[in-house]
Amino acid sequence: MSLVKRFRTTAALLAGVAATTLALPAGAEAAAFTPPPVKAGFDYQIGGAYKPPAGVSVVSRDWKAAPASGLYNICYVNAFQTQRIGDTDGPADWDQNLLLKDGNGNTVIDPAWDEAILDITTSAKRQGIANKIKGQIDTCASKGFKALELDNYDTFTRDVVGGKITASHAQEYIRILSSYGHQKGLAVGQKNTVELAANRAANGLDFLIAEDCGAWKECGKYVSAFGDNVIFIEYTNGGMAEACKYGNRVSVVQRDDNVTPAGSPGYVRKTC
Repeated sequence: MSLVKRFRTTAALLAGVAATTLALPAGAEAAAFTPPPVKAGFDYQIGGAYKPPAGVSVVSRDWKAAPASGLYNICYVNAFQTQRIGDTDGPADWDQNLLLKDGNGNTVIDPAWDEAILDITTSAKRQGIANKIKGQIDTCASKGFKALELDNYDTFTRDVVGGKITASHAQEYIRILSSYGHQKGLAVGQKNTVELAANRAANGLDFLIAEDCGAWKECGKYVSAFGDNVIFIEYTNGGMAEACKYGNRVSVVQRDDNVTPAGSPGYVRKTC
């Protein structure tokens, strides 16, 4: 499983991309969907499912996990990168033509997570990748999840990508997935990527999950774009203190770096 995506790059690309109107494919209609409740008790369980703590009503879990009974469940999907090398759904389990290549023809690997970057640079490749990810979205819907967390939207900012993937590519691709998620009756969340927050409506994104916005002093920018439909996850005490300035309006939680299940060494979970 891919865990936390919490790094920035000094070479992050600017996202001056004009917003466009989101349109469903011909003949497709969005099913009813509802974003997560605002300012709800939240727990981030992408590192392994466990019994939610008291007071929690919203949980995010990996798409392979079962949703938590009786709660609002968000389905985590690693939509812009593969899983780790050697894991199920890692680079070896993908069509190699759908993986981004460097100038020497080698697959581009995110060194922080040993995950291959998916090549969303052409319409044909975006559709090919989306067809595989749609299978995971189908699983989310069939299990009873209520929303999607599409991780690594900000892959285009990675130094290792070298500018091959752009903000436009990312948005064109995520619109395919958000439209499909809506057809399945799932609310669709933006993950991080403050650069594109202002385009959330055009990209079909209903709420936000942001990591380390307190540490990066970005929380206000997200609230400006999404209102109170945001969930903040912090990994440091300093970041938590900053994010909790918005705790009377939004969901805020502090977790350990590896998002480990309760009872594991290093487990951390705090609220404002």
